[in-house]
Amino acid sequence: MFGLKSRSIRLATQPLFKEKCLYLFARSFATKFSEGVEVVGDIKDGWDRILSPDAVQFLADIHRKFEPQRQTVLHNRIQRQKLIDSGEEMKFPSVDRDNSWKVASVPDDLQCRHVEITGPTTRKMMINALNSGADVFMADFEDSLSPTWHNIVDGQMNCLDANTGDIDFKNADGSVRKLKEKVAQLLIRTRGWHLDEKHLVIDGRPISGAFMDFGLYFFHNAQIRMAKNSAPYYYLPKMEHRTEAALWNEVFKYSEDYMKIPQGTIRATVMIETLPACFEMEEMLYELRDYACGMNAGRWDYIFSMIKVLKARSDCILPDRKQVTMKVPFMSQYAKRLVQICHRHGAHAMGGMSAFIPSRRDEDVNRMAIEQVTQDKELEVSAGYDGTWVAHPDLCKLAKDIFVNGLDGKNNQVERTFEDLSITEKDITTTVVEGGKVTEGGVRTNVSIALQYLNQWFKGNGAAALYNLMEDAATAEISRAQLWQWVHHSTKLDDGRTLTVELFRTILKEELEKLGGVESESYKQANDIVKDLVESDEFETFLTIPGYECLVGTIGK
Repeated sequence: MFGLKSRSIRLATQPLFKEKCLYLFARSFATKFSEGVEVVGDIKDGWDRILSPDAVQFLADIHRKFEPQRQTVLHNRIQRQKLIDSGEEMKFPSVDRDNSWKVASVPDDLQCRHVEITGPTTRKMMINALNSGADVFMADFEDSLSPTWHNIVDGQMNCLDANTGDIDFKNADGSVRKLKEKVAQLLIRTRGWHLDEKHLVIDGRPISGAFMDFGLYFFHNAQIRMAKNSAPYYYLPKMEHRTEAALWNEVFKYSEDYMKIPQGTIRATVMIETLPACFEMEEMLYELRDYACGMNAGRWDYIFSMIKVLKARSDCILPDRKQVTMKVPFMSQYAKRLVQICHRHGAHAMGGMSAFIPSRRDEDVNRMAIEQVTQDKELEVSAGYDGTWVAHPDLCKLAKDIFVNGLDGKNNQVERTFEDLSITEKDITTTVVEGGKVTEGGVRTNVSIALQYLNQWFKGNGAAALYNLMEDAATAEISRAQLWQWVHHSTKLDDGRTLTVELFRTILKEELEKLGGVESESYKQANDIVKDLVESDEFETFLTIPGYECLVGTIGK
């Protein structure tokens, strides 16, 4: 469209990738593993507790057995997307079977999930989240964690210490934070199938980030949690199709046999955060029925996926992000379908994240955050959800009270099956937002958020409070995806102007200068990636893919 070369050529010739993406394969960790297995990068004292030869061998065995299947499901994603791009309509699967099946019984310590707090696996964050009063803490190796080598390995150390009760953190004033007697239940979100971990190389190929995150946590923590009458619990992100859920099912069974623990010990919550998954959610739940205990409405990734999957359609242009709420029809129908499918089969339906965060310094900001979160959580409990997400400890009691009151003190409302609800394919893919507008302010906000988030990401921070909202990779994806959509469809702004590539470049330059310009922090890398993603003829599937190549080169830890 804009005379750019293919993506592979562009990345190879851009200075950003040519000079900055210096992989660490020249610096090998000295510990010797089995033939064909190499841990690459720096090593810190104590990390051999996590990267032990036995644990790394387990990862290598998973990789060798399941990597071909992972590559197949990723290839099939591309093929299905080509069909959609060519105009093929998305349809609900047609399956001939008795639909009275149920998922495995939900463990006692997961029956009540009124409020779940999410965040990265940094040590201080984990202690605060576990002590927050939430029912569950989802320790995140994905969207809210910048996947530096240090963050990944240190995060596994922190999870292990949390399970043994040995985690603490020394504050700047010398005081020490420790776990309270009662803490939130710990769940782990792995990276998605699409992401690699380039610091563990097996037979010349990097391991899947999902295999890495799942495997290290499972190997070191399964027995510890079982000794406490619990089990390893996971969140599974970014899936699109039943075959991707079936792959997890096989990995779980293999791993339980490997560790000689009973089949069906693991429990997983499936995240429905892609448009294809909204069509496939019942089949995905079926494939994981021996392990699944719930599904979650990952609203921000879902909005991003709507743009990505329907990118070829000029009738699916979304307005400014703030106008795409859970009350607009296509979002509401997606949310209702998830509750219906979950409760039909005995699984918990978990609500999503309201991005508003409270302020202890600004009363007006705090009041708005409380009002917005209250409305959001009241909507979820009335729609049938069994629990919800928050991003800040100060919101835990608010959300908890709303669900306790809304459920009359019950743990959940799985008995509400909503079988009279009828949702069509058109209900899900019609993206009309009444009164929706694309504004210059919306363009500028998206540009600024994309730049600021990537800057933080390159510095090792995967979650950032921007404009009183908690931003992570999912919300940054919306920002850059909307920019691509608006530019490539020559979208009209509400003032009558067309968002051309020239206007985008002008706004990008102006917003970058407000942040200090290319000489400030990691803004040159952020600017180059945003510009390339928005102007490219091809829609990059995830910004974290090219971002990770740079992250490895710029941080190298």
